[in-house]
Amino acid sequence: MTDSDASATPGTAEDRPEDRDGLVFDDESRDALHILPLGMLPIATPGLRRAKLIKNARLETVVELFHDRQSGSGQVSTDHLGSLFPTHKKELRTDLVQVGKLVRLNSFDIYTLRKELRRIGIPVNDERHLRLSESKRSELTGYMKHFTRPLLQQVYGGEERSIDDVSDILKMLANPDRDEALRNLRMLSDKLKVGLQDIPDFLEEYGDTFLSLAYFRSCLDGIVPDVQRFMKWALDAADSELISRDRQMMKMLSEVQSKLTGITTSITGRFEAFDRRSKDFWTDISADSFRTVRHQIESHHVTIGGVLCGLAVKMALWRDRFPHGGGGPQKRVEFVRSEILPGLDHINAIERSAGAA
Repeated sequence: MTDSDASATPGTAEDRPEDRDGLVFDDESRDALHILPLGMLPIATPGLRRAKLIKNARLETVVELFHDRQSGSGQVSTDHLGSLFPTHKKELRTDLVQVGKLVRLNSFDIYTLRKELRRIGIPVNDERHLRLSESKRSELTGYMKHFTRPLLQQVYGGEERSIDDVSDILKMLANPDRDEALRNLRMLSDKLKVGLQDIPDFLEEYGDTFLSLAYFRSCLDGIVPDVQRFMKWALDAADSELISRDRQMMKMLSEVQSKLTGITTSITGRFEAFDRRSKDFWTDISADSFRTVRHQIESHHVTIGGVLCGLAVKMALWRDRFPHGGGGPQKRVEFVRSEILPGLDHINAIERSAGAA
C-alpha cells in the first residue's frame, strides 16, 4: 500500500477503479476521514459490499446501508448485520471477522488505512482505492507548494514554475526541461547518494509523504475554526442565569473547553514540528535525513487521523443541528452533554498517546 497519490494521472479511468459490482466510489468517500466503503475490501456478502462503515458523532462505528437527501442515512449497528442478510450466513460469518477488526480503527482516511489494514491483515481489492481523488489532489496543490518549493529551488533555482496540480510538480522534476535543471538534479542525486535513475523513486516517496501532510493539514485548517466557533457558541450558554447557577453544567462546559483547547493546541504543535523537520532536511540533504523525516511523519498518520476524524464528525453534527447558530442555553448545554462530551476522552487519549513529533 505504498503507491503514491501524487503519481496517479488525474482524470483517467485508472484513477477511479471499480469494485467487483461495478461500483465507482465517490470522491467524498475516498477522501473522508470517517468513511470506509466496504466494497474496497474482500467482502463476500453481496449486500454488504455496497455499504459503508462510518464514524458517528459518538465515535461509534456503524454500517451505513444507504445515504441520500430524501431518505437520509440508513445506519445499523454491526451487531445487527446477521438479521439483515439471512440468506448469506456463511459469507457473513467471514465478513464479520473483518468488520470486527475494522470497527476498532480510529479513522478511515487512506493514510491510516494503508498502515492499519496491513497491521490487522485485511487486504484491499485494488491499491488504487487508497489514493486521494483527483479533486482532492487539486485542492491540496496550494499546501504542496509549501513543501515542494525548496525542492523546485534546488532544481530550477529562482525560476517561477506554473503548477496546477500535485502531479505537475513530480512530472516537472522527473523530466527537467533545461540543461541547468538536469545538472542541478544530478547534484541533488549526489547529495542524496542515490543514482540519477533512482531520483524518480525519491520524488515519488517525497511527494507522497508530503501529500499526506498536506491532506491532514487541510483537514486541521478546516476543523480548528469550527472548534473555536463551537466553543464560543457553547460557552455563550453560560450567560444564562439558569445555566450559570448550575455548578454541574458549568463544570461540564469548562471541561469540554479545556479538552478541546488542549487537543487542538497539541495537534497544531505537531504540525509545526513537521514543518521544522522538513526545513531541516533541506539544510542537510541526504538519504538518511529524508528517511528520518518520512518516518517521523508516517509514524504519526494513525494518531493524527484518529484525532482529526473524531473532531470532524463532532463538528459536522454541530453544523448540521445548528446550521445558523442559535438554540437556547438549555438546548446548547444538552447538545454538548449528549453529543460532544461522549468520546472526547477517547480523542484526548489518542492525542496524548502520540508523544512528541
